[in-house]
Amino acid sequence: MLFAAALAIAAAAPPEPSLDEVRAATERYKDVKIALAEGYMADPTNSCHVAAHMGRPSELGGMGIHYFRPDRLGIDSAPGARISGRTVHTDFSQPSVLVYEPNAKGELELIAVENVVFEKAWKAAGNSLAPTFQGVSWDHMADDPGTPTDEAHGFEPHYDLHVWLFRDNPAGMFKPFNPAVTCEHARPTTTSHAASGQGTHSGH
Repeated sequence: MLFAAALAIAAAAPPEPSLDEVRAATERYKDVKIALAEGYMADPTNSCHVAAHMGRPSELGGMGIHYFRPDRLGIDSAPGARISGRTVHTDFSQPSVLVYEPNAKGELELIAVENVVFEKAWKAAGNSLAPTFQGVSWDHMADDPGTPTDEAHGFEPHYDLHVWLFRDNPAGMFKPFNPAVTCEHARPTTTSHAASGQGTHSGH
């Protein structure tokens, strides 16, 4: 009986999308106006994140500017508190985060998609292991109070995963940073300074 129920649940669960399916489902967000029209919001600080400004080796490269869908994150934190959320959204064909790179023309180029799931909500849903995508476990992010850098970037402990579908990543498709990404064309006020203790909540 239990085995049959498990099979029924598995049959009802949607199949994990392939990378090609995720790319096809999200390529329209190359136009950031479409992303905004569909509910994505720019990081309020408009920070462009690079590894060096987040306390990491500069050779890791950059991450970019993040645009979020608050409804897919289920944000439920009080103003001034660490960001937390209640959803367990893991569908990369409908990502909770889009990542852009500013170019020399002042435009934003879509470079990656990302999902974020808060650890508390994930475990409350009965999960003991990190979420996975394409056989890869998501990164776990939590602040270390013993360092000046906020490793969780203002968020409660969470899992996240970048998928570099729109910019080749020499380090790997699912790595958090990309050596081929730069913030050199970002406005001076939009580069993350997490390494100096002024980190925002947005760099994943």
